[in-house]
Parts: sequence; C-alpha cells; structure tokens
Amino acid sequence: MHKTSYLLIISLLFISAVANCQLIAPKNYPQGYFQWPVGAKIGLAANFGELRPNHYHMGLDCKTDQKVNLPVYAAAQGFISKVKIDPTGFGRSIMIDHPNGLTTLYAHLNAFYPELEKYVTDRQYLLKQWNVTLTVPPNLFKVNKGDLIAYSGNTGGSQGPHLHFEIRDTRSEKVLNPLLFGFPIQDDVPPVFLRIAVYDRRMSTYEQTPKIYSVKKVNGIYQPAGQVMVNTDKVSFAITALDRYTASTNPNGIYTAELYDNDSTKAAFEMDSISYDDTRYLNAHIDYKTRSIGGPFLQHLSRLPGYLKGIYTTAPGDGVIELKDDSEHSIKILATDANGNSSTLQFSLKRNKIAEKTWQSGPMFYPGFINVIEKENVCLYLPEPAIYDSFHFKFNEIRTAAGMVFQLHNTSVPIQTYFPIMIRGDQFRDTGKVIMKRWSGSKIDYKRATSVNGWYRAYFREFGNFQLISDSIPPSVVPVGFRNGMVTTKFTKIKFAVWDNTEEIQQFTALLDGNWLRFTNDKGRNFVYDFDERCGPGEHELVIIAEDQAGNKTEKRYQFKR
Repeated sequence: MHKTSYLLIISLLFISAVANCQLIAPKNYPQGYFQWPVGAKIGLAANFGELRPNHYHMGLDCKTDQKVNLPVYAAAQGFISKVKIDPTGFGRSIMIDHPNGLTTLYAHLNAFYPELEKYVTDRQYLLKQWNVTLTVPPNLFKVNKGDLIAYSGNTGGSQGPHLHFEIRDTRSEKVLNPLLFGFPIQDDVPPVFLRIAVYDRRMSTYEQTPKIYSVKKVNGIYQPAGQVMVNTDKVSFAITALDRYTASTNPNGIYTAELYDNDSTKAAFEMDSISYDDTRYLNAHIDYKTRSIGGPFLQHLSRLPGYLKGIYTTAPGDGVIELKDDSEHSIKILATDANGNSSTLQFSLKRNKIAEKTWQSGPMFYPGFINVIEKENVCLYLPEPAIYDSFHFKFNEIRTAAGMVFQLHNTSVPIQTYFPIMIRGDQFRDTGKVIMKRWSGSKIDYKRATSVNGWYRAYFREFGNFQLISDSIPPSVVPVGFRNGMVTTKFTKIKFAVWDNTEEIQQFTALLDGNWLRFTNDKGRNFVYDFDERCGPGEHELVIIAEDQAGNKTEKRYQFKR
C-alpha cells in the first residue's frame, strides 16, 4: 500500500474514533472514604443535579424520617472550616475540610453540637449579628469520622425535615456528585424517558414552540410514535427524563445524557463538578420559555451559545445537527444514572420541505455582547454574559395614574447576571426614598434606587414591568403573644412579626437594657428570642428597631418583668 494512502486511512480511523468516543470521562473518586452523614435509615429525598427554579440541586437531600434533631455525623476526619447561619438558603450549616482535598457541607441543621454552638453564639454577640458567615481557625474544632457535629433540622430554605449534604473540591469549590463516592444506596433502576422536544435551530429557542413527542418503551428501547420529520436543515433536541433508585418512588434527576447522530457523538451533559457561580446556568440547560409558562422541564442536548461553562461536553456543532439533504438520520440518546444503569431513546429523523423562517420585530439582542436599550425615560444595560440565546427585544411604556410603567421584554427569557436599569425620575428628586418596583404576574420585587443626575438606578436579574415609587412607610412591628408591662416568668420566648410594604427588612435590632440581644429569623418570617442567661430575673426594657431598604425606621419600647 502506498505510504500516503496508508496515512490517510490511519487519519480517517482516528477521526472516526474521536467522533464516536464517549464524551463523559470516567471518574476516580475515593470509594468508601465518607460515611452516611445522618443517623437515620439511608434514603434520598433528592439527588445531585435535580432541576430546581434557577439552579441545579447541588447535593443529596438525606431523609431524616420526617423528624428533626437526629444526630448528624462528620462524614470523614478533618476540621470544621466554616459555619453559616442564614434566614434562607442553607439555614444553619457546617463545612468540614478533609485531608484528601475535599470539603463536606451539612445544611438545614437545627443545632450545632454544644461546644460549636457556644462558639457561634459568642461570635454572633461579638458581631451583633444573627445571620453570620464564620471562617473557623483550622485547629479549633477537629473531628474524626463519625463524630457528632450537629442535629438535623428544617432551617433556611428547607420545605421539610432533612439533611442537605454536599462534597466539594476544597480548592476549586466545585461541588461533586456524592453518588459517585460509593455510598450504600441500592440502585438497579434505569432512568425513564418521558418526552422529547425538537427545535428549529435556525431561530432562537425563545422565539419558537418546539414540537414535543411523548415516548414509549418498545422491546427495551424508548421511541416516539413514528418517524420524526422536520421542516428545517438545523435541529436540536431536549428531553424530559427522571431516575429512581431501588424501592423508592421519589423522582430524581439523571446523571448523564449523550446524543448520537448516525452513531457519531454530538453532545453530552454530566451532572458533576458544578460551582455555585455556575448553578444558575440551569436556565440555559432547560427550555426556560416552556417551563416559564407551566410546561415540563426539558433538558437541552445542545449547548446554547451563551452557556459558557458547566455540564456540557460537545463535538463541533454543540449538539445542533445539520440536515444537508433528505437522507434519514438515526438519532440515539443514552441516559444514565450515577450507578451505571442506562436507558436508550432511539428514532429516525428526516428533513422535509424547509419552511420559511418566522420573523420577529424589535432590536436583536445577542449572547456574548453588551446589549443596550436607551430611551428618553429609561435605559437598560445587559453585560456580555447576561443572556444565553439571541432574541428580539420587546419594549413598551405606559402612562398610568401612578406614573410611567416600562415593559422591558418578558420573563420567558432568563438572565444570568444582575443588570442595571435607570429610570428618569425628576418628580422624586426631593423625596430621597425611592424604590424601583418590578413585577410580572403575581411576582413582585423591590430594590432601593440610587440617584444619578436625575435618574434612578437599581439592579435586577429578571425582565418584566418596572416603575419608580416613593416609599415613606416604615416597617410594621407587632408582638406575638407579648405586650408592654407583662410578667414573662413562664415564657420560653418572645416573638415579633415584622414586615414592610416593600417586603424586605434591611435591618432588625433588639436591645435588652441597652445591650444587643440575639433574635433568630429563620425563613425570613418572625423574629424570635429564646430566653437564656442574658435575660435574668428582674425588670427589663426591650427596644425593637426595624429599618426597610428605603431607610424608614420603626422603634418600639417594651417594659417587662422576668
């Protein structure tokens, strides 16, 4: 054989091998290094990578028998490196750094173990702040595998008692899929496909309605009914799929999905190694428009042009398939769970007569570029990483009795980053307390607006309707079961309901006889003080001060006897 022909054949074989190789690399995470972190029957309420509003679920939700105050254990040897208390999010949480370069996180806790609880309380009083993030010195709280570190709870953004557990790379802070570390969860159940969606990728994913096919399992393979015909020469796909583990009915998320066109790999995604900086990219991974109007979660099998990082590995084309002629394409989608169980969805795809593109009005916004709208009374500035796919921007302004309302597109297009909006507000120049209101449907947001040469600026992360309002109404402070002059000897706590017309309480302060007193505020609801040694027998004065984001304050004083 001629040397040139031989080299050509070798090159073609190499290209073919690369094109057909799997895009998901095998993992080498330590097996058995971590123990199950809570003293309850092993079970999951949610797994890593489940799809949530604006984020991936970033860990395991370990069941706690629907109870609080079950023991939580250090999953491996290390030291407590961080403690955080937040009215939302993780609530009360602990992070432990381990000598193998990994960090574990334990969240929604009800209480820490006594020595750590005292340390946190002392720091809260020193900082005069209940919600704190504390970096703990490395040698202060060393732990061994299996040591008691806390008690499980339902604090923060939790909707029911459980333990949220994560494993992170300490250096990069990327969160790893805990189910790849060999926890003893029996799983012989493969993923289930529910539907597939087909997109015309000559157009924005936000400016079309995909064709959705339900699928059924025939002879072990999922397939839509009949051949999939399209009227375009560029297509992409999205799937709805879920997973379960043995003896559980909980619908969990899948681990990977891979797309093949005529046995050539085109794209894949993997739920592993995701940072909190990137978790909002879920909105680029799903068909956000379909979901925003009440439709199902559809996971794209192609990378949108503005999705710069994250879970995808793609071949040329980023998962968009070109149909250059009327020949039939064999499409295969492989979904797997973290235990290696897999399911296949397969069908034939063929191009029909190419339809004309539909055209939209309005200026075009592009991902990866700065996009700006400048009008007489409003300005919008979107930074380069703000959007995931191109779309035609819609704008309208409406004069109402309450002032100008600016309709800045709609919430069917998601935004990755915060962006500034400026509204001219000459009529508010002398008030000093200006709020920018955003709403869409029943959802309302308020942000304090900063004055800039007759304009007012605030930052948001969603489109919608925007309006400037003047806020001079102070927060409402109402005691719950407590009143001035009471004898509280039999009380175990004091509670206040605090709210504001613009929703957010910027600052809450309680002073007992002139000294700062710790009130908790879990889930952003009531403010609660549990009686302790800081309030001894005798006469006391309690001062409550609440301030909203416009700077309006309410101060109330109460005399009571203990």
